[in-house]
Amino acid sequence: MQEDKKMKVKKGWLAVRVGSEDEDRGFQRFVIPISYLYHPLFNRLLERAHEVYGYHSTGPLRLPCSVDDFLHLRWQIERETTNHHHHHDRLL
Repeated sequence: MQEDKKMKVKKGWLAVRVGSEDEDRGFQRFVIPISYLYHPLFNRLLERAHEVYGYHSTGPLRLPCSVDDFLHLRWQIERETTNHHHHHDRLL
C-alpha cells in the first residue's frame, strides 16, 4: 500500500507523511482511507500531531511517529476493520 509520489490523491483518501530525518528511510508518504480519521488509535496519533506540529502545515499531514510504528498502527486498524466485516468467501 506504499504509494508513489504523485500529488493527486483519490477521493476518499488522505496523504500522510511519516517518519523523521533521523530514521534510515527518512520521511515516507502514504495514502490512507479517510475512514482512519475516525478510528480511536489514529485519533490519538492526530492529537499528538497537533501537539508537535500544530494545525497549520502545507502538503501531506505529518504524523509524529516512525515508519515502523505507522505500519503497525495501519496493520492494527486494517485487522480490526477486516474482523468487523462479514466474509462469506471464507466458506469457499
